[in-house]
Amino acid sequence: MTAARLALELAVTLRHDGHGGVADDLAGPEGLAVWLRERAAPLDRAPGPALPDEALHTAVRELRAAVRSLFARAVRPGPPSSADAHRLLPEEEALRRLNAAAALVPTVPRLAWEPGAQPAVRHHPAGSAPPADRIVAALARAALDFLTGPDLALLRACPAPRCVRYFVKDHARQEWCTPSCGNRARVARHHERRREGRTGAP
Repeated sequence: MTAARLALELAVTLRHDGHGGVADDLAGPEGLAVWLRERAAPLDRAPGPALPDEALHTAVRELRAAVRSLFARAVRPGPPSSADAHRLLPEEEALRRLNAAAALVPTVPRLAWEPGAQPAVRHHPAGSAPPADRIVAALARAALDFLTGPDLALLRACPAPRCVRYFVKDHARQEWCTPSCGNRARVARHHERRREGRTGAP
């Protein structure tokens, strides 16, 4: 997983729950612990407690709100995700929050050159910052990479009924975040056409 895609994964921890509502994968410290554990490598996570505390949980959710607000700006003139369209942060606040999180841990550039690969610069945490700050800063830097990278132009809010996810349009014909959302959208359109046909019948 690239660091930039990590930002997208943070944004889509809000998702359709399958029953017409919204589920939050980061609803509590336990959910955040699972999510972080599954992404330990791209986070370059320092050893820390097995269960994140409330401060880290709050910091990650506040960062997610900033990222989703900036994603909403990026998909204009299309509509934002319906999960938080009514409570987006002001853009200046979203930018301030993101930049402050990225600045929590200074980094130093290091050249990496793996066998058979092109040389690449990677930024590593400088000093011995607390593990929680390293996690939040790594997530924020991933969002910076995404928002300034080539995937931003391909970012979309899924238009399927009840879906609240953002996705990167990986090929020209892709309209939805997943095939199941495409199926749901087609079924909804079919029902709408049938309803309109019945309404317009003599």
